[in-house]
Amino acid sequence: MEMEKVARENLGKWVEALKTLDAKVMAEFYAQDATFLPTLSPDFKKGTGEAKQYFVHFLEKYPVAEIKNEVVQPLGEDVYLHSGMYDFEIGPDGERSAVQARFSYVWKKDEDGKWKIIHHHSSLKPQ
Repeated sequence: MEMEKVARENLGKWVEALKTLDAKVMAEFYAQDATFLPTLSPDFKKGTGEAKQYFVHFLEKYPVAEIKNEVVQPLGEDVYLHSGMYDFEIGPDGERSAVQARFSYVWKKDEDGKWKIIHHHSSLKPQ
């Protein structure tokens, strides 16, 4: 149960950080050697630098995320898989649209005791 609480807090911080519209803030959630398959990009991203590049463009869409369904699966004392469904609202005021997506995050506690995303896969929900 404790891991579920940690996972929900971590993902909640990630969702809240979107509101900063700061790609550097978002990239700090990712480990230096993280792998990332973003929702709205065809590219396979690696590391915090490429995560930051993605968020520079993604944050221009003013995303707001809402977790719809989630499951946390502990994989050890310092690593877990967090997967589920989330919805995004994107676009400027007056032109916002909804995007339904599914997600899988693998979070691992680093040597400094901070939780970092080591793998993130997000894709559009099939219709």
